[in-house]
Order: sequence, then structure tokens, then C-alpha cells
Amino acid sequence: MSTRSLALWVALAALVGGAPPVAGQAGAASVRMRAADVGPPGLGPDGHPDLQGVWLNNSATPLERPKMLEGRASLTDEEVAELRRRADRLFKNTNADFAAGDAVYLAALADIDRFKSTTATGSTFEMIEREFDNRTSLIVDPPDGRIPPLTKDAQAKRALADATRRHPAEGPEDLNQIERCLTYGVPRLSGSNTGAGPLGYYAIVQTPGYVVLFLEAIHEARIITLDGRPHLPAAVRQWQGDSRGRWDGQTLVIDTTNFSASNNFMGSSDHLHLVERLTRVAPDRIDYAITIDDPTTWTKPWTAVIRLKRSAERLFEYGCHEGNFEVIRGMLAAARAIEGGR
Repeated sequence: MSTRSLALWVALAALVGGAPPVAGQAGAASVRMRAADVGPPGLGPDGHPDLQGVWLNNSATPLERPKMLEGRASLTDEEVAELRRRADRLFKNTNADFAAGDAVYLAALADIDRFKSTTATGSTFEMIEREFDNRTSLIVDPPDGRIPPLTKDAQAKRALADATRRHPAEGPEDLNQIERCLTYGVPRLSGSNTGAGPLGYYAIVQTPGYVVLFLEAIHEARIITLDGRPHLPAAVRQWQGDSRGRWDGQTLVIDTTNFSASNNFMGSSDHLHLVERLTRVAPDRIDYAITIDDPTTWTKPWTAVIRLKRSAERLFEYGCHEGNFEVIRGMLAAARAIEGGR
């Protein structure tokens, strides 16, 4: 949409369209960064491929391959064009509910009459245009385009978490980090609005010794060293992990370990290990491959590829946690009301 400030104001509320309810709000204030003019990919100030600028994940491709497309890694151009027409009918200049993450693709694939979400707090006015391509999943490995099965321990952990979530929150600590507007987690890979959509803006800053991945949503900055230093001691754990970068030819490789047990990525543990590979394949595109490995959570590693598109948009200050006090208080008050039978 053209009015980015309004999109940011409602972005967090729109997290819930097609995903578990999330509370919070965001404000658009002062301009933080401006995208550079689009030009041919060249070398950055460090002599390596130039990744700098503002980039957007607006892909409509779902994280996992839908059952309806089982066995098909790609669609024909005609099928993609038909999905675009369906999405336009559902979401362009309509007043349907906000569709977050994978919901846009799945609604177009099902060819429904009108999109409705019981958890959406916004409408299509807060959405941005999503890009359809021939892929049927972001996941490229395993070849079936699906997240590998959970381990037995992870299944038990998820069942306990689900049971806990069914009880009213006793305090802020019972709410997750997204609901409290603390962090949307690393990596930004999901089927909800924390993946593709209005919260999918990145800025990359590059120097000889560091690369910074700045995410507009919750104004999080990952500062990645390139000087070959070792990871932090194993006892030091962080929500975003500990990232170390290096160049492998034309690709920036980021190795991240030392995640906290309370990290927010799909129920993974402190054994989570990420390998991210960013390659500028065209003037307006970075292929961002993410390999996830946590042997205590999934039975094998898996890899997804996001296509980041160059954007001429500006990034705005995203005052999420700062504006979330009243929402959190309201959520806890509602929990007490439920307990009291009101």
C-alpha cells in the first residue's frame, strides 16, 4: 500500500490474520533510512558483493507446500497467473479481513468466495501487494517442501506449551515474546505475518568488518562480525543467538549458535543452529537461504529460500513494545475476567 505509516500503525494487530492471536501496536515516526537507487549489483566498500539497501520479503509462496500441490515443486506460468487473478479478486480494493503470511496463497489456491479470519483485527487496507512465482514452497530441502517431523521430546514440549496456552495468563511472563513486543525472533521465517508481508522490510549495512541486518519490525539490528573471531562461550545465550559471518565467493554466509532456550523460533531449543546464505543474484533480488538444524526439535535439518526484493520504501521507527503497555494490561484483565466467570 502507498501509506506506509498507516500500514506500520496496524501491522502488529494484523499479525493474527491466519495465525494465533498476537497483541500489540506499532507507530510510524521519524524516517530512519532511505533505500538507495536501484542499480546493477557491484562491489560494496569492503570489496565484496554489495548487499546494501532496503529489501522486502513480500513473497506469497507459502513456507510449506500445500497438500493440494503435493509432489509439485513448481507451477506453470499459466497457473501462477490464475493464482494472481484470484488473489486480486479477494484482496485488491476489497474490505475483506487481513490475510497474514501463507493465508494469501492458500486462499487463492482454494479459490474461496471471500476471505474471513476470526482472529484478524484489520482489513485488506493494511496489506501490501504479495508476489506470486512458480514455487510451491519456500522450503527446498526436504524435497517434499515440508518441515521434517518433530522429535518425540519436541512433540511432548509442544503439547505442554499448547496446554499451557489454553489457560489464562497469570502475568506477562506467560505471554510469548511476540505478544509482549520484545522480539519477533531469528530467523524471520514463518507462515505468519512475521515472515512475508508488511513486517518483511530489511535494511542491510555493510562495512569491511561488519554486516548489519536491520529489521524494521521491532527495530531489531543483528550486528554480524566478519573478522573470524570464535563464537561466544557456550554458557552465554541470547534471544537472537551469536552470529559470525564470512564470505564464500559471492555469498555472505552467517553462522548463528548460542540461542537462548527461550528463543522464539517454532518451539526450537537452545540447540538451534542456523546457517544463512545471502547471494545477490540480480540488481533487485537477494536469494536468502536459511538452513535450520536442531536435533532436539526436528528429525533432520531443513532449508528454505526467501527472495528479498529491492525496495525504494523508507524504514520507519517501529515503537511496538513502547506502545504495548495498555494492550498487555487489557489481555491480563480479560484473563482475570474469564477466571471470574464474567
